[in-house]
Amino acid sequence: MSTSTVHRAGPREWAGLAVLALPTVLLGLDVTVLYLALPSLAEDLRPSSTQTLWIMDAYGFLIAGFLITMGTLGDRIGRRKLLMIGGAAFGAVSVVAACSGSTELLIAARAALGIAGASLMPSTLALISNMFADPRQRSVAIGVWATCFALGMALGPVVGGVMLARFWWGSAFLLAVPVAIVLLVAAPLLIPEYRAPRSGRLDLPSVVLSLVAILPVIYAVKRVAKDGPGAATIGAVVIGLVSAVLFVRRQDRLASPLLDVRLFTDRTFSAALSVLLVGLVGVGGSMLLITQQLQLVEELPPVEAGLWMGPPALMMFVAAIGAPLVARRVPPGIVVAVTLALSTLGYLLLAQVDATGGLARIVIGFGLVYLGLGAIAALGTDLVVGAAPPEKAGSAAAMSETVQELGLALGVAVLGSLASAVYRGRIADDLPAGTPAEVAEAAGDGLAGAASAADLMPDGWFDQAREAATAGLNVAMLVAAVGTLVLSLLSALALRHIGVIGGAPDAEKATLEEQTGARR
Repeated sequence: MSTSTVHRAGPREWAGLAVLALPTVLLGLDVTVLYLALPSLAEDLRPSSTQTLWIMDAYGFLIAGFLITMGTLGDRIGRRKLLMIGGAAFGAVSVVAACSGSTELLIAARAALGIAGASLMPSTLALISNMFADPRQRSVAIGVWATCFALGMALGPVVGGVMLARFWWGSAFLLAVPVAIVLLVAAPLLIPEYRAPRSGRLDLPSVVLSLVAILPVIYAVKRVAKDGPGAATIGAVVIGLVSAVLFVRRQDRLASPLLDVRLFTDRTFSAALSVLLVGLVGVGGSMLLITQQLQLVEELPPVEAGLWMGPPALMMFVAAIGAPLVARRVPPGIVVAVTLALSTLGYLLLAQVDATGGLARIVIGFGLVYLGLGAIAALGTDLVVGAAPPEKAGSAAAMSETVQELGLALGVAVLGSLASAVYRGRIADDLPAGTPAEVAEAAGDGLAGAASAADLMPDGWFDQAREAATAGLNVAMLVAAVGTLVLSLLSALALRHIGVIGGAPDAEKATLEEQTGARR
């Protein structure tokens, strides 16, 4: 089908995109808003260290676990319907979280927010694929969508700081309430409903297998980042992999599978997912380490550190909107490869940051990293969703978001662990003779622990700790630079068969649509 015969979106669809952007920003904001609220929250509820981890992680765990299920559920009961159910649930549970009087209730609320968030993420992306049938318009709309999530993550610390300066820690959750109200009022007016024809029933055993395949793996990579590898993490990975094999085998036998694994036979779908997965590894690790560098080494207040993240967020916005426009004339594989090469330069700049006066280099380097993120998030997501037949858009959107969640978690685990190992090696050499064991342990846990032990150490020792943490950042960013350069070269090869956006449709997609129709 040529672009000229495809319905082009008008003002109503673009207004609908603005409505879909609201929950997307909110989901990103909810990932990071607790970073500043945690100290006052801990003072009020007094959670144990394990409970604190679950307060922070329950949200991300449940989002990752339920994405595939919710993506397929939206295809079957209606994407707008699921979006509105998820929006209402997110708003209501946010009130519960804000008013939690116990740690257990807050953990349960955070888990429920994760499930509600999982219903919002693929619904928004799949609805964009319905509203913007023209490939050129769809790519720009997805670029806006991708930027909104990152914008929410960047705004989290700033918004959290402003709210905490005036209200109690629970106020950070209440931002979801007005967003939910606007969504429930505007969605029926501006967003069309879509339900896949003859989609069949939801297979509950497949739901269970998908959860058991994803959650242990996400848990393992997060634990490795904090505690290193161990028997528990290895066991979790084995359970996840075995469940994944059983899940795939079951999908092959079902007439209406939870996830149509034949989607992976499309080269565009598989290649774009791979680029998203590997590309987000570097971003996840750098996001963690740069945030720590700004607050613990540069010693910026959290709100000011959040503001310094504004220029990189702007770079991502430029790339997410600009890359689809450039890809109308230049093949997406080339656009992705060039922007990833620029990200490589960003990582190399970050690998040269020192512990004194490195702020400008951090902002410029991280801005180039975010430039590549914007391009791969917009074009990669568009290629994944565009490669799937319309009735499978929810499943494709869920897969896109699942691999990005996994990539971020792997980045934190791999690059965070590498930076920690370098830090521990350096700090062990700098500890004065006769340092008490408990002080040495606190200093070895990280720069935050070193700060708490600084009063017990000789003058100038904490400067050495800051240099050790910066050395860890440098090594991790150098590794990320090498990996990103390799990904740049491989993406040019893996995506070379894809023409410019808005050109002739991919023959593989047409074949997949024919196979899907025959299966129905």
